[in-house]
Amino acid sequence: MFYDDTKVYLKAGDGGNGCLSFLRQKYMPEGGPNGGNGGKGGDVLLVADENVSDLRAFHFKKHWKAKNGEPGRGSDQNGKRGDFCLLKLPLGTEVRIEGTDTPFCELLSHGEEITLLEGGKGGRGNATFKSSVNQTPRQTTEGKPGDEGNYVFTLKTIADVGLVGFPNAGKSTLLNVLSNATPKVDSYPFTTLVPSVGVIDYPDDFRTVTMADVPGLIEGAAENRGLGHRFLRHVERCRLLLFLIDMASTDGRDPCEDFKHLRKELSDYDETVAEKPFMVVGNKSDEKVAVENLERFKKEFPDCDPLFISAVLEDGLDVVRREILEKLS
Repeated sequence: MFYDDTKVYLKAGDGGNGCLSFLRQKYMPEGGPNGGNGGKGGDVLLVADENVSDLRAFHFKKHWKAKNGEPGRGSDQNGKRGDFCLLKLPLGTEVRIEGTDTPFCELLSHGEEITLLEGGKGGRGNATFKSSVNQTPRQTTEGKPGDEGNYVFTLKTIADVGLVGFPNAGKSTLLNVLSNATPKVDSYPFTTLVPSVGVIDYPDDFRTVTMADVPGLIEGAAENRGLGHRFLRHVERCRLLLFLIDMASTDGRDPCEDFKHLRKELSDYDETVAEKPFMVVGNKSDEKVAVENLERFKKEFPDCDPLFISAVLEDGLDVVRREILEKLS
């Protein structure tokens, strides 16, 4: 299972209470107040870690708490600060307060650290209340409670290129032959059920490009049908969309209608996603009917200029690689 959305309850540590204490020694009968302050409660910290792939740790454990600060003690001993709670999240995680739509924060780069919740301030011991007019104070304060709240973690894949296409269009095969990724490939629809990110190397240009193969759409995905929003949110951060069209009319599909539906689903979901730069690649050039469908596609969408490849035979891939680099430059 791939976990890319979960709800959690988080709480920072409470501050320790201040101490009420007086010095009592044989030769110091009026030693005065010596109660220490309480320690500050631990914070809740978020850190982006490229070695974490999904949110499974937070799916199975919903409550996370930092340690409370220790209470103050006599002999002017302040309480120890509570240990912080460090949560490691995958890159691309969006954090929202439950019940709100606006992101509270996002973790986009490895090592990025955010203090989400502050620990409570420690209470004052009676030694801090001593003054010229109050030599034996019996006043202390309690530690403040730490911040807490219910949050929603949502993972949105970070990649330069997002592969968009209907089931069985050949997205996993294309990612497999273009990059170092090894997604599951088979002849039935919805083979890909989780996002898969591969790296395309350009040794001559000393560059790499990340490409994400995410679960295929169906009509109505923008209304959350099928895999719905679980797919669509993973293309939000892509700089370039690659529409992979099955030109062989597999399963009786029409390439022109497929492209129209894909564009509409993205537009219905989010206009900013639909307006991203894109390129069109027609797959399965090894099929005879694909050539006829390609000509028809060009007439209906004269501004698209689709590339024509066979992912299975690895034909035409060099052109795709060059086009991707040019679009991202």
